[in-house]
Amino acid sequence: MAVSYMSEAGYKQLNEQLRELESQRPVISRQIAEARDKGDLSENAEYDAAREAQGMLELKISQLKETIATARIIDESKLSVDTVKILNKVRIKNLANNQEVEYMLVSESESNIRAGKLAVTTPIGKGLLGKKVGDVIAVQVPSGTLSFEVLNISI
Repeated sequence: MAVSYMSEAGYKQLNEQLRELESQRPVISRQIAEARDKGDLSENAEYDAAREAQGMLELKISQLKETIATARIIDESKLSVDTVKILNKVRIKNLANNQEVEYMLVSESESNIRAGKLAVTTPIGKGLLGKKVGDVIAVQVPSGTLSFEVLNISI
């Protein structure tokens, strides 16, 4: 099992998601029971759909429980800005078009590119880890190689 490093807020969010998913179990069980009461299960699409929904729900619950079990909460008060680490905000400049963006490096379960949260497991996230202000990195992405300069590291 891989350890997932995350913020305390991310950990709380995962637990809330788990509670929400577990609260859906009785609803799906009722749907299965209602579909079963309608007779022949071999030709009952409603029953099959409810069973599939139950399987997907249980899979999501299992995955969340595993992530929560392997989570390690990072003490944000001990973060430094000398090099890029998880939970740092990093301002970078794309050297091809001079466009600047800022990302917070987070665990995969917390990533949300629209909110500026980039997973450390992405090619850019991996490339940024351990770098200092002024460092230039080359990142291999599906469309080719991108070069970025680290402009700022903050908390």
